[in-house]
Amino acid sequence: MEKITRKKFLRAFGTLLAGGSVVGVTGVVANKGFKPAYDASQSGSETVADNSYMSPYRQIASFQTDGEIEAFDEYKGNLYVATCGKVLLTNSYGKSIAELPINNGDNVRDMAVDDDGVWLLHPKSVRLLSHEGVQIRTWEACSDMSDYCSMAIADNCVFVTDKENKNIVKYTRNGDLVKFIESPNRFIIPSLTFAIGYAKGMLYCSNSGRHQIEKYTLDGEYKGCFGTAGSKPGAFCGCCNPVHLTCTQTGEIITSEKGVPRISCFSDDGIFRSVLLDGKALGGGFKSYETKISGDKIFAAAKNKITYYRYDSQLAAVGACGDCGVECPLKN
Repeated sequence: MEKITRKKFLRAFGTLLAGGSVVGVTGVVANKGFKPAYDASQSGSETVADNSYMSPYRQIASFQTDGEIEAFDEYKGNLYVATCGKVLLTNSYGKSIAELPINNGDNVRDMAVDDDGVWLLHPKSVRLLSHEGVQIRTWEACSDMSDYCSMAIADNCVFVTDKENKNIVKYTRNGDLVKFIESPNRFIIPSLTFAIGYAKGMLYCSNSGRHQIEKYTLDGEYKGCFGTAGSKPGAFCGCCNPVHLTCTQTGEIITSEKGVPRISCFSDDGIFRSVLLDGKALGGGFKSYETKISGDKIFAAAKNKITYYRYDSQLAAVGACGDCGVECPLKN
């Protein structure tokens, strides 16, 4: 029988296990500058198959790793992929460039790569490696009870989400604790689905048990939320979605869901744009696909495979994004 990791189990089956404990929790919109992404009265509990859907993104390439992908990021045209106690450095097509040993027994929960180096988030620690794999600094979690899930690097700060303590932790880049950020709506996080992203001076994080995304300033000031439960486009299905989120350079929010796997685009004020990749385009299954954006490229990872998609204007003209007049970086 295949051995299943805790992370793999929770992300794949958390909807079933936690569903009984969150029945009745709905996506109520707290409107402070945000607008609802979808009308909850039209949402259903069953998957809605749309055979007419056509993704505006064409698959360019895909490649597999020799172990389950724990986290990955894109930096200056290359991919950094954490798997099996190491970080693989490849080009967009999966051609190997280098291999960096991690030398740490803990799983990698999330990763971010910038000019400072390779940031690795573990369940109870944060580490920074050089681009060559040399450790620069590390620091432990604030509490023995901490269970870190996701991270975002923003200006001079590092933000991590803590599933166990139900908050966002703000650090300096040197690892000094700045503050804890609490949700005025109370974070409900049934499984490892506590994503966070950064764009244009704002933080966006998933309150997945409420089927919402919340918006904060870098000082932790709450600016509103959007989202509702449902399986139709623009809503979030199951007990704990979205699982992953990332942002474009101009502030669009890109979400990724499990159960009904799909990658969707929202404006920075919570208006639903379109589904960019549905389950069929992604390759099926029930797991979420971790997503990274680079220009008009989308990279989606699940299990031990990364797939590279690129915007296609001809497909977009007859499918999703065809009526969108936004000057989106994903189109350029």
